[in-house]
Amino acid sequence: MTQYVKSEIDRLIMQLRSDQQTDGSWHYPFEIGITPDAYMIILLKVLDIHDDELNQALAARIICRQEQNGAWKVFRDEKEGNVSLTIEAYYALLLSGLHQEKDEHMEKARQFIATNGGLSGASTMTKIMLMLTGQLKWPLIFPIPIEAVLLPPTFPISMYDLSIYARSNFLPFLLCSDTKFQINIASAPNLQALLPSRSDDHWEEFRCEEGRSFVSTIYSGVKNLIGLPSQLHKMAVEGITQYMLKRIEQDGTLYNFFSATFFMIFALLSQGHSKKDPIILKAVDGLKAMSTVIDGHLHIQYTRPEIWNTSLINYALQEAGLEPDDPCVQRANQYLLVRQQTKYGDWQLHNPYALPGGWGFSDGNTLNPDIDDTTATLRSLYPTTPTSPPIKNAYNRGLTYVLSTQNDDGGYPAFEKNVDKKWLQFLPIEQAELFLTDPSTPDLTGRTLEFLGNFTTGIQATSSVRKATKWLLRSQEKNGSWYGRWGICYIYGTWAALTGLRAVGEVSNHPSIQKAEKWLMSIQNEDGGWGESCASDIDKKYIPLGASTLTQTAWAVDALISISLTPTPAIEKGIAYLIREGQSQNWTNDYPAGQGLPGYVYMHYHSYRLLFPLLSLSHYRNKYDHS
Repeated sequence: MTQYVKSEIDRLIMQLRSDQQTDGSWHYPFEIGITPDAYMIILLKVLDIHDDELNQALAARIICRQEQNGAWKVFRDEKEGNVSLTIEAYYALLLSGLHQEKDEHMEKARQFIATNGGLSGASTMTKIMLMLTGQLKWPLIFPIPIEAVLLPPTFPISMYDLSIYARSNFLPFLLCSDTKFQINIASAPNLQALLPSRSDDHWEEFRCEEGRSFVSTIYSGVKNLIGLPSQLHKMAVEGITQYMLKRIEQDGTLYNFFSATFFMIFALLSQGHSKKDPIILKAVDGLKAMSTVIDGHLHIQYTRPEIWNTSLINYALQEAGLEPDDPCVQRANQYLLVRQQTKYGDWQLHNPYALPGGWGFSDGNTLNPDIDDTTATLRSLYPTTPTSPPIKNAYNRGLTYVLSTQNDDGGYPAFEKNVDKKWLQFLPIEQAELFLTDPSTPDLTGRTLEFLGNFTTGIQATSSVRKATKWLLRSQEKNGSWYGRWGICYIYGTWAALTGLRAVGEVSNHPSIQKAEKWLMSIQNEDGGWGESCASDIDKKYIPLGASTLTQTAWAVDALISISLTPTPAIEKGIAYLIREGQSQNWTNDYPAGQGLPGYVYMHYHSYRLLFPLLSLSHYRNKYDHS
């Protein structure tokens, strides 16, 4: 086994070395399906931008993903298809001008939509897009007045209680809602035939008692704002406009998010900006720059993943034996070093005493650090800190920032501290607790503990670590697993939790750890691997994929290695799977390993099938191979 492990580690190192860019980064794609491709076609039509080459390329990628029954899926084992995604694809293909309603494949798509609720079956984000482009009516009374943005953070309900992702998408939409803005697209199809008769009110969820109470609280707060109604309205409009403009990144996008930029463009149009406004055209160019090629097809990424790729890969390479003075490692660290954030962002409101020092996910992100990217980058930099004062200083600033982000409940969020107000779940948005809030999660808490335990000195025994450990142990599921918010799903969360707990000194015979070990071994496949369906995060319980994947197997094996003094049969079988299947080409290679919004957005990181097996194999060799 030792020789096979070494050979596979060497192969993966060679592959990663060859794929490194000259600036030290790695550009493996970040793929979330066809939604950004569809929305890009729609945006080009809205803005009267004639880019035939881009239009054709995006339409070709969308059509190649269509199922035999006419639907589109967000993951392979989704039962029949996803109605929201199918609406987006169908609409975009018609707008492209390259596909007609009478085409057989389009007829199939239309029939799938019609038999699955029509346009009313769409997700909230899809409905918003359809309202903005004139396919759905705005409700007669929008439940949230625009003046709500003026409610101060001290009020029980404030816009800053939204997660950064929700805030950046919702505020542009709220500006559009103020005038019920819609734009007519030349030669647009009419989708009214797909609209059931009872569908004028898209916000009927507010009719529940909690929803009415929520709306009443907002209106009461707005009523008590000091100022003339006309002045308050003007302040709200200007406030949202300035919020967007002040957070545009150098590439022209809002926060480097595709969806936020998409809705920002509509918001600017609603305020009278020309389609040819330089701000809008630069934003479009920024979205185009997010493109990548996957299997010969052009794809618009939701954002660019260079920092995430680079920090994870460089850490894995060093775990595999590359020294800090290796040119590959040095180039990666220099790339990461200059992308440490120095600006204050929205996070300051919730974390007022912290100084900038984190890292974001994408290359152009300068305002929106997140905890996972920051700890990933610090893992990459850590081995070089003894010999490089600049890197040590950057590391210390990053560590200080991470420690400042711990929630009051003891866990760690993804982006901002203490953004977890329960009232937000009454907004009529699917999975509101995940989209609108940024709570402590087992995966983020476990990952942060793993970093603190293995890559810091003297922190393990602090009260903050003890508090995080207690939170993590309390969040364990009854079956022994942990839920992972940003990965698929229970395997991911359990890996993060176990490696974190062990790193801060929890003993392997702790009842929670033994229970998790038993659960992991119980779901191992006959081939030695592990595989979990994206459906787990929809049903909120573990659902097997029916096949093994390299990434999830690597997570499970790494978790077991962290708690096992000797290599168990389950570990040996998992390692054998990683070696045997490392170069295989099958459908599992493209299966998403990350989740954005359950049932709608799933993320396929093309770097994962290389870096996580490398990490697990290296940990196996480092712990058990004493030859």
